[in-house]
Amino acid sequence: MPEPPRHNLPAEPNRFVGRERDLDDLRGLFGQTRVVTLCGVGGIGKTRLALRLAAGLVPAYPDGVWLIELARLSRAELVVPELARVLRVGEEPNRPLFDTVAARLRDLRCLLLLDNCEHLVDTCAEVTAGLVAACPRLSVLVTSREPLRIASELIWRVPPLDLPDSEGADAESVQLFLDRAKAVGTRLGPGSLPDVVRLCRALDGLPLALELAAARTSLLSPGQIADRIDDRFSLLTTGGRTAPARQRTLLAAVDWSYDLLSAKEQVLLRRLSVFAGGFDLDLAEQVCAERPISRAEILDLLGGLVDKSLVSCDESRTRYRLLETIRRYSVERLEQAGEREVLRERHLKVLCELQERHFATEMVEPGVPWQERLRALTASRILLDDQRLALDWAAESGNVPLGLRLCTTSTGLLPVGGNPAEIVGWIERLLALDVSGVTGEQIAHVKSFLAYGLESRDELGRSLEVARESLAGMSPDNVFGRCVTHSLLVVVLLRMGRADEALHHAEEGLAVAIRSGDTWNQAAGLAGLSAVALMRGRLREAQRHGEEALARAREHGHRWIMARTATQLGAVAEARGDLVTARGQYDLAVPWLRELANDADLARCLARSGRVAAMLHEFGTARERLAASLALSRETGQRQGVARCLVGLSVLAEHEGDLEGAVLAAAAAATLRESIGQHSATTRMEELLARARAKLGDGRTTSLWSRGRAMSPDDAARHVLEGERAAPGGPPAVAEPVRRSLLTAREQEIAHLLTRGLSNRAIAEELVISPATVARHIANIMEKLGYTSRAQIAVWAAEHPSDSSA
Repeated sequence: MPEPPRHNLPAEPNRFVGRERDLDDLRGLFGQTRVVTLCGVGGIGKTRLALRLAAGLVPAYPDGVWLIELARLSRAELVVPELARVLRVGEEPNRPLFDTVAARLRDLRCLLLLDNCEHLVDTCAEVTAGLVAACPRLSVLVTSREPLRIASELIWRVPPLDLPDSEGADAESVQLFLDRAKAVGTRLGPGSLPDVVRLCRALDGLPLALELAAARTSLLSPGQIADRIDDRFSLLTTGGRTAPARQRTLLAAVDWSYDLLSAKEQVLLRRLSVFAGGFDLDLAEQVCAERPISRAEILDLLGGLVDKSLVSCDESRTRYRLLETIRRYSVERLEQAGEREVLRERHLKVLCELQERHFATEMVEPGVPWQERLRALTASRILLDDQRLALDWAAESGNVPLGLRLCTTSTGLLPVGGNPAEIVGWIERLLALDVSGVTGEQIAHVKSFLAYGLESRDELGRSLEVARESLAGMSPDNVFGRCVTHSLLVVVLLRMGRADEALHHAEEGLAVAIRSGDTWNQAAGLAGLSAVALMRGRLREAQRHGEEALARAREHGHRWIMARTATQLGAVAEARGDLVTARGQYDLAVPWLRELANDADLARCLARSGRVAAMLHEFGTARERLAASLALSRETGQRQGVARCLVGLSVLAEHEGDLEGAVLAAAAAATLRESIGQHSATTRMEELLARARAKLGDGRTTSLWSRGRAMSPDDAARHVLEGERAAPGGPPAVAEPVRRSLLTAREQEIAHLLTRGLSNRAIAEELVISPATVARHIANIMEKLGYTSRAQIAVWAAEHPSDSSA
């Protein structure tokens, strides 16, 4: 006679996709604890994961695994009767039913799965705590949108499915979408993958949303669905007829969670949608505290939303965020409540006030310790997406004064933050509106920032014009603004070859900075004088001003101005032919720029360091530095940075004895520079071509130059970095690409971080893993790729950007 089943778990309706790591972790927990609660937002896949986990645990529980489905129960008093029904426990006269159930389970080794407890959470907590206390061999698995909050409970937050990288075919979210699309009769080819990747990212890897979207592929392509995903709540409405009502549409799933909130929790959730992404408690208090919610209530209400899985937080509970699906739902609720305009305006005002404080601390106030300045810069950067959202509202609502205030205090949009070009679009958009409420002083001040952005975009003529307009209209009392504008004019004029005019502005800016005691702008002014002297060939004068500039920069303490002055001294040393000192100055700036995470300036400095290392015949260091610089320039979209790397690679190739490679790289650099409107001819390039003609002949040199100009920057860089040699009369050989599948997603991510020269500890901090884990990953990468050094991995990652996690 067959043994009766020891569980009541339903058969899986379709293939279970992904979650293997989650399942492994959860199985291990049941040897350590007796109550595990899977928490997560509606649609995250708690029930499906719990059923899969429970099925795998059946052999470990000889007395059975029993599912108690609570979603259909509407009253708390029905919980114990439902439990008794599943366990086939009859009610005894004159005895509480709970006591009978506990007595039945007392000596059994079994697992109870309490599914969907959130609407009955208090009763479920009481029942679970009572059963665990009375039944020493009993284990309980719970699914709920908020924890039970009992002493024996281990809370396990169910994450979304893994999101894809640029290729993404192996990501859990992509696999689920493809599987469910196949189930409705849609077979998607490789050409659909980019749209599927886009869709999975837009839906946060939320399983319910992915399944509903996949069901739509019977009518729409993945690209059409992705294009319409902003209207996700009306689009994703094709759930199975047998599914619970709350799971048949995405809107119903989120409505279910929202309806279980208290009135004040609902108010806070919809107000939190005003933030672009992550936020902290202080920001939530400043923006969201308004009747009927007081500032003192925000903390407890926010904690409640975290418990109910509608808001997620980091491990330290200092940063919070809403899944994009929840945020979009809450935006609609905010609109329905008539609070959108009020909240967006308050958000803009609070951002202005915060940024003004951060800017003053980081840049202007004297005597501030560096760590405090760095915290201010970090805080400003963290708020960058919110600043963009606030600027968008300023333009939409016509609040030009506040919008311009924000533009002039956002260090994340300035050279210090490594992203100066974006500021151009915001300022021009705001100045195109009605500026009748804006003072002439404010317009003059903001034009200085506009000129900075224009210079970073290589629009030197416009930058010069706007900077002069700024200086002419700016009040003498605006000392910091005037000094910064003078320094910008020095940069622009030197780039235009107008050293005499640049000298005037360097002296003017320095004089104002000295009178005011502004050490930042004293350093900038002295660096400008050094650059003017260098252009004029006055090397001793350039050295003296450069040393004074670095001393003032150290006095101020900001790593950006220190790095700028150190690289200026490096340029002076290079011009003197003192390559060892030059490399030392460039290398001095590298850790400062890494600390700032200023990728654009770091790329520039690494390229200079690599070029000098090549001239010193330190070829391994040169290759590593230039590869890292190239990777950063690609990531940040800096074509000028890529051209700079190609010039450095040309120097490297020539010093390694590959004159042909040197010509190819120089030609590719010339083409790239011309494409961005820069003059390509330089003294070094002319000298290189003269040496090539002398050694290779005019015909061969001309042929190489033509071939190099036709090469892509990537091909030209690969030729030097991978040590390729051109076949006679033919194109350069192309190295066999390392297949992406060799490395896991985490290994690719770590390989990419090595291009920045990070230590194991720095990588561990960035990825929130241990240094030992990083070391194991690096060892695995070396074994898989056949490499023996971190530098080789960095070169590989630089040449395979699509394989990185960037």
